[in-house]
Amino acid sequence: MLLNRLVKFSIGLTLLVIMLGAYTRLADAGLGCPDWPGCYGQLLVPQSEADVTKANALFPERAVEQDKAWLEMIHRYFAGSLGIVILIMAIAAVRTDRVNATIPLLLCLLVIGQAALGMWTVTLKLMPVIVMLHLLGGFTLLALQALFYCQLQSRRSLYFSPSSKTVRTFSLIAFGVVLAQVLLGGWTSSNYAALMCTALPICEGEWTRYLSWKEAFSFWQSGFDNYEFGVLDYPARMTIHVSHRIGAIITASVVLVYCILLLKQDSHHSQRLGVWIGLALVCQILLGVSNVVFQFPIYVAVAHNLGAAIMLTLICVSQFYLWQGKSRWSHQAKGVRYE
Repeated sequence: MLLNRLVKFSIGLTLLVIMLGAYTRLADAGLGCPDWPGCYGQLLVPQSEADVTKANALFPERAVEQDKAWLEMIHRYFAGSLGIVILIMAIAAVRTDRVNATIPLLLCLLVIGQAALGMWTVTLKLMPVIVMLHLLGGFTLLALQALFYCQLQSRRSLYFSPSSKTVRTFSLIAFGVVLAQVLLGGWTSSNYAALMCTALPICEGEWTRYLSWKEAFSFWQSGFDNYEFGVLDYPARMTIHVSHRIGAIITASVVLVYCILLLKQDSHHSQRLGVWIGLALVCQILLGVSNVVFQFPIYVAVAHNLGAAIMLTLICVSQFYLWQGKSRWSHQAKGVRYE
């Protein structure tokens, strides 16, 4: 089925865009092109001496750095391509009566929102709240596409094991905790707070004396011309980092319990997802520790970012099977058949 292939390709492309976005941000190339959607007024990064001179004259506050500019533009090219693929996918879903097109249509709206956030990321000079929302938007794109793929596959399946109310309720708790940790991670990254603590498990020294909660979580940081490299002082950034560390401990505990609950279910889907979520959790812990021990190497940081997206998506997929299983068994008890 063409739609299945489109969704698989779109998921793979989304993963690539998330990685490119993370690498661009972590390589300090988010303002590699100071305008949007082009780069120094061009579709391509200025290459010739004349183009570079012209670009520097147009944007004297930011001289051309071709390596950073190319990183930013490559990310934009792939993000634009993803938008086109999602539009094609939505058209294909609408044109067939056998598929609910709600999710593809939501994806189209989300792509428009992501484009706006991408523009504001540049025009507002990396304002942290915008950068964090842009990151969350990318994760949401991945999760919704995975749910749509599950929706397509579920039409072929006649068997869905029931799940207990406890597991379904805990799945919502696990989702909320992981989502909060994703937001904390995005806030840590967008405020350049990743290197504020260099010791395990929480922070070095008498860190409790420097906590500054109000300043750390003042989301609307207005009044600055440029947010690149951060505008908060050390106590605020350290507080953000400590919050992310504490959140990681809570998240790991909750997700571990959720994995155990999934493994105890009779459903093959639930058990398999319990294994995958557990593996994702172990990888995230190892990557998080590696970030501290090796002083935030960019490839490890990118992998940690991607791991968070995959973790959130797997939890969403597990919820699909848990709640879909409940729905199917309720209908079957009433004599409803699925073709």
